[in-house]
Amino acid sequence: MTNTRIKDVYKEIFKSHDNPSLESHIEKIIELDAYLPYSSTFFCITNTQDLKFEYISKNFKACTGLDDADMRLKGMRYFWSRMHPDDLELWLQALNELMNFTLSEISVADRSKMSYTWNYRFMTSGGEYVNMVQNTTPLEFDSHNKPVVGLAHYTVLPSAIEMQICASAKLLNENKEYETVYFNNFSQKLLSSGISNRERDIIRLLVLNYSSKVIGEKLNISSNTVDTHRRNILKKLNIASTGELVGMLKLNKNLI
Repeated sequence: MTNTRIKDVYKEIFKSHDNPSLESHIEKIIELDAYLPYSSTFFCITNTQDLKFEYISKNFKACTGLDDADMRLKGMRYFWSRMHPDDLELWLQALNELMNFTLSEISVADRSKMSYTWNYRFMTSGGEYVNMVQNTTPLEFDSHNKPVVGLAHYTVLPSAIEMQICASAKLLNENKEYETVYFNNFSQKLLSSGISNRERDIIRLLVLNYSSKVIGEKLNISSNTVDTHRRNILKKLNIASTGELVGMLKLNKNLI
């Protein structure tokens, strides 16, 4: 995939409709960075409108060997050029599905309470690919309430660890605890292609331990319809029970 194609897909995913202000967020985060110890994590303020980094923390060089000033100057396209080419399409697919999930399933009031995680391989200054786990929390939204500026935390893990590309979304609930509301493994599809999109939605919610009633409310269908889908899923997969299906998916850590 060419860098131009990556840019086009990325900008389409994060296409926005105004130019939010960042100054107050940046000032607070820069002040905090000065007091943080060196570690195997760093953070950035990402601007998906301008495809640039508004800020890169001091740990970036310690984690990657790359110069933060150079990265700020060259922006996201240079960052993409250092991602493993085998991961690019899956990474873009993960971003697109996370955005679609947010816009279709998360209320406007709750979007500021979301947190998103995904991973990919990234080339350091020494030419070695390391695993990069990125967690992003929205800071600013455009006029259509679409997240366009985020605080991104990156954790660098050794290349010896084999990681499949996964994406998840969490919502800060009333108890101030993050609840997983979406998860998908983009490197391996455990279930057959005979499963419909609606059935896939139901399976994802089943894995999160939701009842038929709650799933029906989330998908705007009746609990009886959910039960019908559940029976059809079990029949297609030749599985005896929903518990067996959920157990299999949790054991393998793969979703459709």
